[in-house]
Amino acid sequence: MSTDSDTTASTGGPAEEIDLDALRARYARERDRRVRPEGTAQYRSASGEFGYYAKDPYTPWKEREPLTDTVEVLVIGGGFGGLTTGARLRQAGVESIRMTDEAGDFGGTWYWNRYPGIHCDIESYSYMPLLEEVGYVPEWRYAPGEEIRRHAVAIAETFGLYRDALFHTRVTSLDWDERAQEWVVGTDRGDRMRARFVITSSGTMTRPKLPGIPGIDTFKGHTFHTSRWDYGYTGGDQTGGLDGLADKRVAVVGTGATGVQVIPHMGRDAGHLYVFQRTPSSVDVRDNRPTDPEWAASLRPGWQRERMENFLAVVSGEPVETDLTRDGWTSTARLQRKMISGALDTSVSPEERERIDELVDARKMNQLRARVDEVVDDPETAGLLKPWYRYMCKRPCFSDHYLQTFNRPNVTLVDTADHGGVTRMTEDAIVVGETEYPVDCVVFATGFDVGVSGVLAGTLRVRGRGGRDLLASWSRGPSTLHGFYGNGFPNLFHLGSLQNANSVNFAHVLLEQAEHIAAVVAEARKAGAAVVEPSQEAADAWGRTVRETAHDNSAFQAGCTPGYYNREGAGVHGGASYSPGPVAFHRLLKEWRDNRVHEVLVPKP
Repeated sequence: MSTDSDTTASTGGPAEEIDLDALRARYARERDRRVRPEGTAQYRSASGEFGYYAKDPYTPWKEREPLTDTVEVLVIGGGFGGLTTGARLRQAGVESIRMTDEAGDFGGTWYWNRYPGIHCDIESYSYMPLLEEVGYVPEWRYAPGEEIRRHAVAIAETFGLYRDALFHTRVTSLDWDERAQEWVVGTDRGDRMRARFVITSSGTMTRPKLPGIPGIDTFKGHTFHTSRWDYGYTGGDQTGGLDGLADKRVAVVGTGATGVQVIPHMGRDAGHLYVFQRTPSSVDVRDNRPTDPEWAASLRPGWQRERMENFLAVVSGEPVETDLTRDGWTSTARLQRKMISGALDTSVSPEERERIDELVDARKMNQLRARVDEVVDDPETAGLLKPWYRYMCKRPCFSDHYLQTFNRPNVTLVDTADHGGVTRMTEDAIVVGETEYPVDCVVFATGFDVGVSGVLAGTLRVRGRGGRDLLASWSRGPSTLHGFYGNGFPNLFHLGSLQNANSVNFAHVLLEQAEHIAAVVAEARKAGAAVVEPSQEAADAWGRTVRETAHDNSAFQAGCTPGYYNREGAGVHGGASYSPGPVAFHRLLKEWRDNRVHEVLVPKP
């Protein structure tokens, strides 16, 4: 049986070899080197004068007339959340479905991100949803981005979701029409459509985030963001071959999950590559390989559901007989509890559990730091690449090529920690401290504006019954039942991580949410209900459940180096998700559908 004790065994080494006090002190010093007083304000959005960084370089914009028609279901977002919801609604018999997205096609994150080396770090057999429904087995254990994007398109084609789809369209307003029992949907293309049900799955990984480097607007060389890769400048494609960089001095700013994947290709092909790093990522073995055709031929109906549920159970801390995946994620399940919801070991006291977890964490991080020494030839460079923080302070990375790139003579690692990042940019150089690095091109691998898309950011204004503003009604925090729907906002469904449970395989979480929403919509249609809407009492009760079961990880985050998870050191309030984890949450949803779905179905007067 696979349990959390497997994690302890896999990291090796007796507890007495680790001086936790010394390690905590080192982590604190490394954190303090990187904290900036402005927090998240050190970044700027790709809007206004920098809006060109966010433009779609892949699909030409097409003019069209504004729409004023009516559909039964409107789905906002064409990534895997929207796609799986549309697919399950089709299977439930809903014919009138309109999909909308700001991108030029389906794919979500995988539409925008097409940089060289892009792969998913979750095993493809569990990550790529609806494989059996589409009739496809991935070519690789960890699929490249283009394979995943093509699969998104295949889902849309299989379930007829291109019919009535609107691309390059951002939904800007939702207004409930009480008389018609419909949502009036406004967009940035002048549409005033109507829909009985609206489902939001707009995600947060769409708009590039730029560093607020002084002088960024004075640089006269070439710049772009990894999520809008400029192959016209670099040459090549996602597999590499960036021959346009052969005579260029290139800088990449950022060494997170994206940087870890793209830097090996840039280091191989650029005349000279400068890697500007504030905080190193932890980089474990990936061990990618092509799918074994004999294994693929042996698969029987139901194989993907079994594999997905097994992976989710293992990484959520649930006991299972066999770990079907056996990779870097399933071997670190216990460590993920610091940031990802899931079951805890209740056989020991909270204090003892924390002591054991910290030791397991230390062993794993020692192993990852030792790997740097094994791979990187230059001791000084190796020292800069070692991650000095706890395992889940930053998203773990996996690569068999990243660390090796720093053995190339044409690759220079520039550590910016003591300077709070890049100091400034000039017309032809990046400056760190007083040292100038002349470059021809700068590539920003700096992530996304989290929360700028959709309802929670206010970019999608929602007015429910009586003109009630959704964000104003949530001024003290979200108020939903199970994270999907709220009182006063009929027939409006949310996909995402709002008051429910999360996992490293978020595609699976979205699939479960899609199936739940489709089932509720099907029940409403079958019952002839006027609307789907929980009572305020039900939403309040769910909010209490989430708060009462929440694991407080604020102390953990406070000790982390600044980054995405802790809002650049500002911290994040706990209690936003259902802490028993996704497996428990999905059991809860099934029981609720079987016995209590009628509670949100409001009959016609």
